[in-house]
Amino acid sequence: MADWRGLGVCAPVALTAAGVTAAASLVGAPMALALALGAGAGVGVSRWVAPRPDPAPAPAAPRGKTDALPPGVGRDLLERLPLGLLLLDESSRVMFQNAAALEMLERRVTDMPAAAALRAPALTEAVAAAYSHDRASDLDVTLLRGKDRVVHAAIRPLTQDRVSDGRAPTVLVMLEDRTRAAKAEALRRDFVANASHELKTPLASISGFIETLQGHAKNDPEATERFLAIMARQAARMKRLVDDLLSLNRIEINEHVRPRHPVDLAALAWEISAGLAPQAAAEGARFAVELPRGGLSVLGERDELAQVFVNLLDNAVKYAGSAGPIRVHLADPADARPGMVGVTIADSGPGIPREHLPRLTERFYRVDVARSRERGGTGLGLAIVKHILSRHRGDLTVASAPGQGARFTVWFPALKGAAADAEGTRAAS
Repeated sequence: MADWRGLGVCAPVALTAAGVTAAASLVGAPMALALALGAGAGVGVSRWVAPRPDPAPAPAAPRGKTDALPPGVGRDLLERLPLGLLLLDESSRVMFQNAAALEMLERRVTDMPAAAALRAPALTEAVAAAYSHDRASDLDVTLLRGKDRVVHAAIRPLTQDRVSDGRAPTVLVMLEDRTRAAKAEALRRDFVANASHELKTPLASISGFIETLQGHAKNDPEATERFLAIMARQAARMKRLVDDLLSLNRIEINEHVRPRHPVDLAALAWEISAGLAPQAAAEGARFAVELPRGGLSVLGERDELAQVFVNLLDNAVKYAGSAGPIRVHLADPADARPGMVGVTIADSGPGIPREHLPRLTERFYRVDVARSRERGGTGLGLAIVKHILSRHRGDLTVASAPGQGARFTVWFPALKGAAADAEGTRAAS
């Protein structure tokens, strides 16, 4: 009689037909097919073969202490699914975590209790209901990790077929990351509210000048020239505002995705300072860069890190002016930030009153509204810096007092060896 044999399988099925059927209702036919292919708990893809004698058992592949699923095609498929998967055993401990779940949870949770692994009360209650009442659940939760993630979770009870080490997959937890969609929706609402408020003044100004030019000033060349100059400034301000809002929108949507490419902060700071030097000279200011020429590497998105330095240096030029050199130097190590490197932009300007410091990174918050608008500021520069640093798992600190200038320090987790290099450079200087 013909039989079924799995490729790379040494154990019975962990994700049974019942579990696959439940998964199909959540993720649709293509995902159900992938789960069906892995329906043998770790488990290879089955194929039809002609009857033949049972082969001698193959030696077991070495596995980690807490690795409950045997190697095989099925396990590989589960690892490559874009959906985060956790298999829980009969004691509610995680017996398998795929790569997508590792990225969402930002840590390895294999062999941990489900409550400690998920750290979301609603999700823990749904898992408990799957054990006690054999109940399937679907819910949206927020996972509090390095960055909050909005996740759609599907919990499905499974038929208890044991794998080779005697453990039985009892509950399947499927996690779908919906952070991008949730943030996009919130940002659309914020954009409409903020943009309408900030664009109202320049639009009203432009409309008034247009009416004047169409009316009694139609044949007045001097008034026409003056009004057109004002309208051009207001239009440029609106363009900067829209550009900053769109930039902030893009950054916030991807804020939970940590960059993975090395960027040399020191080389980038030198490059941005050189590019802004003519603008600084026009304002009577100059940059004094006291960084090494290279060797200060962090994981980052180069264009976004460039925007951080552009915004901070531009602010220093606008508000410190010719009060003294704008220094760019390594920050002293901070006990509260072990393993991090900092770059400080320090000016000798009028400083910032203490009561304003906690609110500097709020959208559209300005210490001096009139001066900010006069200098072309949109009130979004430091908000953009804050969200870029948040995406890079970094931080911004500000130290200032009236008459003592301001020091803005950006902190980043250093790549291996970068913190030691920074300390050596600081000692040498």
